[in-house]
Amino acid sequence: MRENTLKGKIARKEPVFGMFVSIPHPIVIEMIGHAAFDFVIIDYEHATTSMETIENMIRSAELLNITPLVRISTIERTEILKILDCGAQGIVIPNVTSKEQVEEVIYHSYYYPIGMRSLNSGRPGIFGKHSLKEYILKANKELMVIPMIESLTGVNGSESILSIPQVSFVLEGAADLSQSLSVPWETENVKVQVHLEKLYTIARSCNVPYAMVSRNNQAHKKWAQKDVNIFVLGDERGTAFRAFQDKLEYYKSITGGLNIKYDGAD
Repeated sequence: MRENTLKGKIARKEPVFGMFVSIPHPIVIEMIGHAAFDFVIIDYEHATTSMETIENMIRSAELLNITPLVRISTIERTEILKILDCGAQGIVIPNVTSKEQVEEVIYHSYYYPIGMRSLNSGRPGIFGKHSLKEYILKANKELMVIPMIESLTGVNGSESILSIPQVSFVLEGAADLSQSLSVPWETENVKVQVHLEKLYTIARSCNVPYAMVSRNNQAHKKWAQKDVNIFVLGDERGTAFRAFQDKLEYYKSITGGLNIKYDGAD
């Protein structure tokens, strides 16, 4: 089991930056890694991808020494097992509303004595090259479990959810939270912000690091000033789309509305 560099940086309270990845191709992970991000969250909840592709995306993360986390689509033993056997160093659980959901993920993700993950000598254990007993201890040490709190029910139950020792950090889900508060996509709405503040306060009282999705400069600065140091800078699709859009608009503007025609000359 590789060292989880993200886990170490969070323990040292270093600022860390990640991104959701929904495009099912390893080269996207390579670009993010070369851009010096600290981690990626490979999306298996919303994205159309395969387990084989996830494994190759994880390989790309390993080559660039960034931490590969995977957001699961459902809390189910076999899905969690395969994702971890691909080499994922952490499981992100979407839309957590109860302590029992996290406990079930832990049961399927950790080896004894914490859980009952099925024993396997695949790629995370280097195919049995070294002692599998030592691998089990290392795997339990390096693994991360991250609940996403994305609803009013989740926020209200967060003290119980975050009381579990194996929770590595909590990730806010303001978009779906806004919908559960009857103000869909209004992530800056006061009702949403009040509940994010509540989640943040509970996380601090439970000694669980709080992670935010950076949606704009002002919000990023606000949470950074609260000593938040885990930031997810959106997803790669939206980032790429806005870059394409901005580049096109810029070159349109400096073209000055000229009707440029091709005259056949090389």
